[in-house]
Amino acid sequence: MTGIDEVFAALSREPDLDSAELQAHDATDRLLLELAAASSDPDPASLGAGTLSIIGDRHGALTLGAAAALGARGIRVFQDPLLAERALAVNAARLGLSGAYANHPLGAELLVGAELVLLQLPRSLAELDEIAQTIARYAAPGVTVLAGGRVKHMTRAMNDVLGRSFGEVAAGLAARKSRILTARSPLDAARIEDLRFPVWGSDPDLPFALAAHGATFGGATLDRGSRMLLRSLSEEPPAGEPRTVVDVGCGNGVLAVSAALAFPSAQVIATDQSAAAVAATRLTADAAGVAARIDVIRADGAEAVPEGWAELILLNPPFHSGATVHAGVAHRLIRSCARALAPGGELRLVFNSGLAYRSVVERAIGPARQLDRDRTFTVLAARRRRPR
Repeated sequence: MTGIDEVFAALSREPDLDSAELQAHDATDRLLLELAAASSDPDPASLGAGTLSIIGDRHGALTLGAAAALGARGIRVFQDPLLAERALAVNAARLGLSGAYANHPLGAELLVGAELVLLQLPRSLAELDEIAQTIARYAAPGVTVLAGGRVKHMTRAMNDVLGRSFGEVAAGLAARKSRILTARSPLDAARIEDLRFPVWGSDPDLPFALAAHGATFGGATLDRGSRMLLRSLSEEPPAGEPRTVVDVGCGNGVLAVSAALAFPSAQVIATDQSAAAVAATRLTADAAGVAARIDVIRADGAEAVPEGWAELILLNPPFHSGATVHAGVAHRLIRSCARALAPGGELRLVFNSGLAYRSVVERAIGPARQLDRDRTFTVLAARRRRPR
């Protein structure tokens, strides 16, 4: 079998954000694999088909490390970001391990019969809560959950969240600035029934309710940036009612649904690479009565939008990839909008006022004007240049 070092050396982040300072693995991946190997001693073959599930693998280090270094097969994997799925596929093909795993949604088909779950801890406690209650609900009664993270990103509250779904939670010693939480003895379904997702929320500025899963950006709330962007649409609407609208990075669906209600003749496409966001947006749209006019697609940026289709694109971009803050995330989304915009079409963008996105927007799209700004956020409108 191939060693962990050889596997890690072969990994890339492609097609996710990549740069010299970013790696496709970290010390937590290594520690999780070492503990998984120890838990299967003296027989690594105990990681048989269907017994190992992996959640939150960022670029394939956990899955391919388990396959190549531990001999695991039939690995079931859930990755909320689409780019993480694609990076795993690229790395698996490079290592000849494409057949060692299969992707599944967070639910029964991922977890029924699982005896060991490896989890890269999310930063969001709500996301961890949903993952934990799903494991407890569907995995084998004797399941062991090894949940790892970088110490600087971990809090005592993570133990407490795991304790809402498991009877035993223990923290291991820190090693290489990482730590593993071990959870066992899942509580029965009746005792965790009230922890079910999705959750719902409301806002006085919205005529509809918002749905959210644990990993949905912003939860079931109207975040401040989106509130400013919506205010700009009300106070300075686009010239002429748009017939085709795209919400890139749709989150809980607030922008897509608001656009569908504001422009009743428009067809709307909502995209997000997060599985949790796509599920939440569909629920929000259905509850608001506009699901028939909103196509919700799990996609990278505007890749699913026909070239030159959109008369209006709404964008409230993230400024991080996982736990890594990097301006390149928003830059690539802005560039993807340029391809999808119709000539003369408009991009409405909200972003942190401290980030220099205006020059990026003007290079990719066309002349921009500021519609709103405060100490935290800036709203811009930019029209795609018409061909001469």
